[in-house]
Amino acid sequence: MPHKVLVVDDAMFMRAMIRDILVNSGAYEVVGEAANGQEAVEQYRSLSPDLVTMDIVMPQMDGIEATREILKQSPKARVVMCSALGQEALVIESIAAGAKDFIVKPFSAEKVLKVLDSVVAG
Repeated sequence: MPHKVLVVDDAMFMRAMIRDILVNSGAYEVVGEAANGQEAVEQYRSLSPDLVTMDIVMPQMDGIEATREILKQSPKARVVMCSALGQEALVIESIAAGAKDFIVKPFSAEKVLKVLDSVVAG
């Protein structure tokens, strides 16, 4: 049974790219998408996904704050941050906030799946 994933990014093309990688792998099912941190928190609450891919820089609520909110609701939540090259300080802050791992943009399908498989495996 595929793992349920919530894809969070303010850029529609990035959500589509991640969705395609996940769906084509056969191991993941995208159950929801959000364009900002506030939507991510609400969707997490209603969908209870196995995993979240979370952009860091977004309007309304950034990915770090959204990760903190999701982990308050569900301490066992698995969030993987997606960050552009050069945002090392934000990645460190994300891990401190409870993210399980991170993927640096631009990324390959292999890298995305390797990181998500590792996080799912624990």
